[in-house]
Amino acid sequence: MYNKLINNIRPLGFTWETSDPFLFCVHHQDDYPAGNEEFGPAASLRDRALGQDFSASNPWRMYHGERIPGFPAHPHRGFETVTVVLKGFVDHSDSHGAAGRYGQGDVQWMTAGAGLQHCEMFPLLNRDSGNPLELFQIWLNLPAERKFADPHFAMLWAEDIPVLTSSDKNGKSTSVNLIAGTMGQVSPPPPAPDSWAAEPANEVGIWLITMEAGASYTLPKASPGVKRSLYFYEGNKLLLAGIGIEPRHSVELLADQEVTVGNGDSRGSMLVLQGQPIREPVAQYGPFVMNTQAEVQQAIDDYRKTQFGGWPWPRPDHVHKARQGRFARYADGRESRHS
Repeated sequence: MYNKLINNIRPLGFTWETSDPFLFCVHHQDDYPAGNEEFGPAASLRDRALGQDFSASNPWRMYHGERIPGFPAHPHRGFETVTVVLKGFVDHSDSHGAAGRYGQGDVQWMTAGAGLQHCEMFPLLNRDSGNPLELFQIWLNLPAERKFADPHFAMLWAEDIPVLTSSDKNGKSTSVNLIAGTMGQVSPPPPAPDSWAAEPANEVGIWLITMEAGASYTLPKASPGVKRSLYFYEGNKLLLAGIGIEPRHSVELLADQEVTVGNGDSRGSMLVLQGQPIREPVAQYGPFVMNTQAEVQQAIDDYRKTQFGGWPWPRPDHVHKARQGRFARYADGRESRHS
């Protein structure tokens, strides 16, 4: 314990440790080059471990992709993914026939529930210059009673996500993107309907905070029992309750007390995750998150038998047409399009 308000200062790795109800968070930041006619990199892939290209020594990675960066078809059961894309684009396709392209501030909230396959590819649409990508993928658990909810995804378009801007006594500004969780009288678009975040009493919050150099900002109180973590991923220094925090570190905060964040002398960016814990046992094996090992084994057996609906797309690394734009096509046939 560092003081009464903050605890557990930890360096950030590739995956970020989280607290119940979250499972983990990953921050992808890749400086992709110009794309080729297949939306892959117009650059040599020689000496890359294609299919397992995660090396942090490279300015960009292919991840599980061999032609296009990203994550070809793979299964999930028992939890949710919240994918926040700050730069670049993600092409989604799944085993229920749903599809979409989202990015530049958009958020996809996907409930795997009873099980589905999907792919998440990063198409390099710009053939004349670079294709920078930055996104967070946050895994949020489901309680036992909702582990077999119908798969679902919701799009939270950038234009619909509220941004709260405030200034401190010195006129320095802070902005907060509300992806989940009410702040004051302002609420973001609703999450997927079976989410732990769909119940206000669970106080699930996903906030992206950007602070001007030298700004200060006070995080509001939550209810007792809420777990809250702050991830400082960009900037040169923070001061939290009198403790200096270096960049690329996370901090657990006492959520039922106000905490003032003082930013250093450059722009500061941080992610805040909070929520009431589910307080159930977690058994995880790769993309399956259940309550017992027997349930995990059942998920594996079910996937082998059913493929969670099969794969209706021509390739496991399916991407959409170059001029498709931002869109979502849901399993029930509804569509939403953005420029």
